[in-house]
Amino acid sequence: MILTDTHSHIYDTAFDDDREAVFERALQAGVTRILLPAIDSRSHDALFDLCRRHPQHCIPMMGLHPTSVNEIDDYRTELDRVERLLHEPPAGRFCAVGEVGLDFYWSTERKTEQIEAFRRQIELALELRLPLAIHTRNAWDEMLATLGDYAGQGLRGVMHAFSGTEAIYRQVKRCGDFLFGIGGVVTYKRSETAALLPCMSPDDLVLETDSPYLTPVPFRGKRNESAYVRFVCEKVAEIYGLAPDDIAERTTRNACRMFGS
Repeated sequence: MILTDTHSHIYDTAFDDDREAVFERALQAGVTRILLPAIDSRSHDALFDLCRRHPQHCIPMMGLHPTSVNEIDDYRTELDRVERLLHEPPAGRFCAVGEVGLDFYWSTERKTEQIEAFRRQIELALELRLPLAIHTRNAWDEMLATLGDYAGQGLRGVMHAFSGTEAIYRQVKRCGDFLFGIGGVVTYKRSETAALLPCMSPDDLVLETDSPYLTPVPFRGKRNESAYVRFVCEKVAEIYGLAPDDIAERTTRNACRMFGS
């Protein structure tokens, strides 16, 4: 089984004590590529260091996370840094502009600033012909309105940790070439994601962990890691009545098409 974890933060400080062991466990589980979205400049060094040490398996993204827009007063300087790095990658190619998006769960005080930052990064993705890795939390109305403004312009990417409805799934697809990231939440009891999957095509999916967050069953409550994408694959296969190898092959093919081989 060959798997791709399309969204993992194993450069996070949560892995400082055993990062190389975590990476080796991922390889042993069949995870041949780990895509690493950026958050902000406070973790860039760790991100690039991991990609330099494992250039065949760890591939970076570059973007400014919406919650970082809340936290960093001078977020426009951060956006300037994102733009410079996207034009001159320091550790191999960037496979996407991410992690970007809108998050109004913690606060709505900087809603305007988040939308501004998201729009600027959408425009960078279009300019550079890169996909987006998009985070959405408590912001679907604003997300769909923003994406709709760029429909028909070559917009593409992945809706990370997708938690929308069937109607949202179809609206997003009308905005551009989008895939939908499925992670550990699909393994939880009474998971809305699991209930939604029969309405979605497996050819629209990629697998992810969001390590160290959103750990799947049977390790829920513990730190997540990229090796656990295997449990996500098995649950998705169960829902569709397909073999895990089939889901692994389809989702890895989808990831390669979107992010490059």
